[in-house]
Amino acid sequence: MQQPRQLRRSSPRTPFVFDLRELGRRAGTLKEYRRSVPAPAELGLDIIGVPEGAPLDLELRLESVTEGVLVTGTVTAPLTGQCGRCLEPVSDELVVDVCELFAYEDSTTDETTEQDEVHRVDGELIDVEPVVRDAVVLALPWTPLCGPDCAGLCPECGQRLDDLPAGHAHEVLDPRWAALAAFTSEKSDAGEDGPSDAHDE
Repeated sequence: MQQPRQLRRSSPRTPFVFDLRELGRRAGTLKEYRRSVPAPAELGLDIIGVPEGAPLDLELRLESVTEGVLVTGTVTAPLTGQCGRCLEPVSDELVVDVCELFAYEDSTTDETTEQDEVHRVDGELIDVEPVVRDAVVLALPWTPLCGPDCAGLCPECGQRLDDLPAGHAHEVLDPRWAALAAFTSEKSDAGEDGPSDAHDE
């Protein structure tokens, strides 16, 4: 016997939730919305993301179609993080497109797709937070840069290469000579402190 689908109930008090009673179910009907909503927690990657509570600007169009409600539009989000090369703070603005169908309960789409394959209309509400979250996270740069020509950090001293003078370099001893240098140093120390080979007359 098929188990009933478990749907997350949407709260109309959440700013990501839209009430469809204003839209209706007549195919072709549409409404446009502009909202500024606070960013949810953990919206990003380890190195860059949207600060929790920062304003997300939503410009969305909700259109009633045969199988549900089609949501299209853009999300604009402020980004903060670290440069992937030199670890300096970076900030930017992300504008990303969204396009998602929310299926009506008992529609053909609802009946023929798995629970995690399409979003569903929850009564007369839709919650666009998962759609916004997916769109923003997938559009984030894997290696954010403070500038396209960032040279990164010096592997020897760890300082930012762009802040160092031209020709910055460190003397690197050939490892093949390292053992000889250590032996020479030990022999020199022994010669200074050890007993003399000269005999007293």
